[in-house]
Amino acid sequence: MHIAWLGKKSPACGNVTYSREITNALLDRGHRVSFMHFSPETDPDHEDHEEHAQEAQDVALPFLYKSTIYTVPSLRAHKILVDSLRSLKPDLVHASLAISPLDFRLPEICAELDLPLVATFHQPFDLKRHNIVSSTQQLTYQIYAPFLADYNQVIIFSHIQKELLNKLGVPNTRIAIIPNGVDSDRYCPAPSNIKAELKADRLFLYQGRLAAEKNVEALLRAWRKSRMPEGCKLAIVGTGPLLSSLKAFYGSDPSIIWMGYIADEQRRIEILRGTDVFILPSLVEGLSLSLLEAMSCGVACIATDVGADGEVIENGAGVILDSHKVTSQLCTLLPLFVDHPEIAKIIGLKARQRVLERYTLVKNIDSLEALYEQTMSQQWVRVSAF
Repeated sequence: MHIAWLGKKSPACGNVTYSREITNALLDRGHRVSFMHFSPETDPDHEDHEEHAQEAQDVALPFLYKSTIYTVPSLRAHKILVDSLRSLKPDLVHASLAISPLDFRLPEICAELDLPLVATFHQPFDLKRHNIVSSTQQLTYQIYAPFLADYNQVIIFSHIQKELLNKLGVPNTRIAIIPNGVDSDRYCPAPSNIKAELKADRLFLYQGRLAAEKNVEALLRAWRKSRMPEGCKLAIVGTGPLLSSLKAFYGSDPSIIWMGYIADEQRRIEILRGTDVFILPSLVEGLSLSLLEAMSCGVACIATDVGADGEVIENGAGVILDSHKVTSQLCTLLPLFVDHPEIAKIIGLKARQRVLERYTLVKNIDSLEALYEQTMSQQWVRVSAF
């Protein structure tokens, strides 16, 4: 099968990770992938894919601006996209939607070329919280919903996300729930030297972007208020627009280790394997791959009940925070995990088991291949009818 994948390779964000993991897995299964992404001819920023028996064919789409949140294509991007699809003749187009004006043109483009079109819509959301961040995300859903109804299939990650799209007019027949998956063979429990390296007896971890929607300051406030015992360390892995301001207020605390953005996957896995507790205090999420990676490594996880994250860790596979009360609840939980390390071990075992049951990359790709076959079959029926 030949898939034309429209996604992101930079800057680093969840969409980039998703595109990398899925396209690599498709290549490993013998499919052909043409990777179409906003990039100059050479993009020193993008994360390299691992080597495979075959490699994805890159198609660079010119842009005026791109960030982790949205992309502004250049005027030439539309023509290059259409010409590339006409030349490549893929069996199917799969767009990992990246908040770009081209997202809204894709149904029309693919209809003209008789190509079935699948989208993954992984914009973060929270149905419970009402603030500027969640309101912005709600507006994104309202803007996208009429166009998503024109895609052959839209992949989302959870039933509550489906509820939201249904209310906005996207029919059930166009929605497929395929949760994110993690490579449970790579992300697995194993010995790690990270605690010795960081001189930590107990290691807590946040890994992700340092941006307003991630609510990292609520975690840092709780860490400072909790007066954690000597030997307890909080590692912050990632970068983002709030890095300088957060370090200005909390950078002098020797128990907080600012590790920056880490591109090397094996290094990130080593950190996860040595972590006792992973904390994700976000105000909005889709389905966090960082959370799944931590769980797959057998790490006890604390996360807010936003997006699909609450579904992932419910019923004992993690600890769920109220997004309104992150700091106060962490002030209770952080000392508890220090005083009772056995709790983290029990939750970590349940977390690993939850991933193996529901969130492996193998299950994800099996479901995706089945969806591709179904979508192409329906497209063939429609074309034959004319």
